[in-house]
Amino acid sequence: MSTTAIAPRRAAVLGDLASTSLAGSAALVTGGAALIGLLAQVVVKLPFTPVPVTGQTLGVLLVAAALGRRRGMASTGLYGLAGVAGVPWFAGGVGGWSAVSFGYVIGFVAAAAVVGGLAERGWDRRPLRTLAAMAVADAAILTCGTVWLAGVLDLGGRRAVELGVLPFLAGDAVKIGIAAALLPGAWWLAGRVTRRG
Repeated sequence: MSTTAIAPRRAAVLGDLASTSLAGSAALVTGGAALIGLLAQVVVKLPFTPVPVTGQTLGVLLVAAALGRRRGMASTGLYGLAGVAGVPWFAGGVGGWSAVSFGYVIGFVAAAAVVGGLAERGWDRRPLRTLAAMAVADAAILTCGTVWLAGVLDLGGRRAVELGVLPFLAGDAVKIGIAAALLPGAWWLAGRVTRRG
């Protein structure tokens, strides 16, 4: 009797319906980074924290779930690297090194690994599982961002959480809810199109 573990089979993600070729994947990765950059322009500044509320998190969650782990990480990584190189698509249309909030951008790659990996296990097809996957991914974003914020501003843990986590919980819950509604709905539409075709 063999004791070799059988690796779980990778489920298709929405991006696979568009393309699995190298060129198609490159286009999806680039498009995903552009979507995150576009949503980063939705900015609400809060007077009690140096980090604004943005639409980036919604973009990251949608892109990672739609593209899967590798392409999602590539897309969020491209977004971060291009922004550091000067593309003006960080929050509020800035590029370059954004010291105070750059930890959140690093967290986007970790979040993409979580959401994309779970999407490859079919977690993006049912609302409750999608909510769970995205909540874990959001925790990764907030953790990276808060640790970075604490280091840059020389904050203690409690103050870093007050500035880097608490102001974003309500908005992130809304973004997670939107993404958790959109993805299963997209799968439902894809299934209808496939059945008609």
